[in-house]
Amino acid sequence: MGCCESSLLRRGRGRGGSENNQKKKEQQQQQPYQLQHLRSSNNLLNNQTQTTETDNKESSSPDPSTFTFSEFSLSDLKAATNNFSSEYIVSESGEKAPNLVYKGRLQNQKRWIAVKKFGKAAWPDPKQFVEEASGVGKLRHPRLANLIGYCCDGDERLLVAEFMPNDTLAKHLFHWENQTIEWAMRLRVALYIAQALHYCTSEGRPLYHDLNAYRVLFDEEGDPRLSCFGLMKNSRDGKSYSTNLAYTPPEYLRNGRVTPESVIYSFGTVLLDLLSGKHIPPSHALDMIQGKNNMLLMDSHLEGKFSTEEATVVVNLASKCLQYEPRERPNTKDLVTTLAPLHTKPDVRSHIMLGIPKQEEAPSTPQRPLSAMGEACSRMDLTAIHQILVTTHYRDDEGTNELSFQEWTQQMRDMLEARKRGDYAFRDKDFKTAIDNYSQFIDVGTMVSPTVFARRSLCYLLCDQPDPALRDAMQAQCVYPDWPTSFYMQSVALAKLNMHKDAADMLNEAAALEEKRQRGARGS
Repeated sequence: MGCCESSLLRRGRGRGGSENNQKKKEQQQQQPYQLQHLRSSNNLLNNQTQTTETDNKESSSPDPSTFTFSEFSLSDLKAATNNFSSEYIVSESGEKAPNLVYKGRLQNQKRWIAVKKFGKAAWPDPKQFVEEASGVGKLRHPRLANLIGYCCDGDERLLVAEFMPNDTLAKHLFHWENQTIEWAMRLRVALYIAQALHYCTSEGRPLYHDLNAYRVLFDEEGDPRLSCFGLMKNSRDGKSYSTNLAYTPPEYLRNGRVTPESVIYSFGTVLLDLLSGKHIPPSHALDMIQGKNNMLLMDSHLEGKFSTEEATVVVNLASKCLQYEPRERPNTKDLVTTLAPLHTKPDVRSHIMLGIPKQEEAPSTPQRPLSAMGEACSRMDLTAIHQILVTTHYRDDEGTNELSFQEWTQQMRDMLEARKRGDYAFRDKDFKTAIDNYSQFIDVGTMVSPTVFARRSLCYLLCDQPDPALRDAMQAQCVYPDWPTSFYMQSVALAKLNMHKDAADMLNEAAALEEKRQRGARGS
């Protein structure tokens, strides 16, 4: 049931001693990312691609509608793409590094996929191809168009990824004459792609091949995502730059290899695209920057509707990224640190800023009537959820802690004061302060509270941080395995992460638990 394995739930339910609390703290630190904690896949090649950050995790049957990394048959991909029909081609460019990508739809499933074809000459050794694909397939992040599988059949080498329904950044910037991406959206693109690169670097995959505006895609929400295809070499030798040499990192021209610093250089060219709305050779742009003609770089279609201070920050960052010497360029953490303060419209949806209709399928119809909490979660009404959690208070925390006298006398006062401050801040909608105080309460570890985890989960959602929100909702479930609220909170976090099928499943599971609880109350 849900996201935590049953043996863990049996150990954690209804106990709050120091030993169990220590285990819970360790489990919180070890929660895997997104889909890795939702389901494991049975059909991975020799189980080499399965990733987990916890020990002794039990395998469950894979759900074919989730984005787990797996092997696809050639016949399935042919059926999905109408036998690789030219009408299904969504990207076709590059002679040195062919980039033939099809869209497709798997039979009996609603989701679309993107399928990239390689020739056998690029990857003559199937084992090398599978190993490279498996490495990229371990990554899961909301800023990536994630790799979900591969096919290696005879001479065929194919990658399968999430399909992004909207045009690439390049087409938005360079081809749409009647519409201009507003400044705030350009800053969002820069930040999100920097976050994607930083995540990949932190996961041991720092090399991104031929980063450019065509690699930046937009999902059904209009949010920018970095194509996972660039994380995989276009061939076994890794010589994969297909763009004009004027935009290629200088060290690549010397040795023909991509390095982490080369990726930073290419990110600098993307920043130039965002600033200017054009593809400007870095050497020309650097001449303008050194001549203090920064404003000449700016896209005239913006009509001056941008902050000169913010533009200066981005120009300076681009200049650092484009330094000739690789060691003088910033790292991915520097990119995120510089760009994060410029994200000034977090509450405005990306598809609204882009001026495109939101493309999404109707959510699954709940299998049961929903309670007020269920209705609020299905609507993603965070304000209503907040009011319900305030009203419920700590009613469901009873019996989840057994503390020794020593623990009560030594730590309870400070810990309960932190929780009380968190409750006041939560009630007053000061969610950042509530996070800080609830974190103090949780970090002590003497007492566990599913309600605190649920409340902090909502605080994270209201601060646009769905990843820690999901982890907290899972922790609430680990403390209280059959608590509907923990499942409801997971459903909202999953929906925020665009994992709508899992969100619907979790919503139905929460409704079932709530119905079971109500039947038990009526029968007692």
